[in-house]
Amino acid sequence: MPISETKRKNNDRYNAKCDFIAIKPRKEIGKEIRDAAAAAGQSLQGYILQAVRERMEREKGG
Repeated sequence: MPISETKRKNNDRYNAKCDFIAIKPRKEIGKEIRDAAAAAGQSLQGYILQAVRERMEREKGG
């Protein structure tokens, strides 16, 4: 079932605000990251972005 025109336009507006950064960990590392995100009750993207922000803050302060 195709998405509505309004939904497509909203998706396009949202995607225009986003950057795309791909990572390709080996499967075993990817599973560890997914499991850690689930254990923290976070989405995979949210977990990774939080980890990156925290490291950026640490390195900025040092």
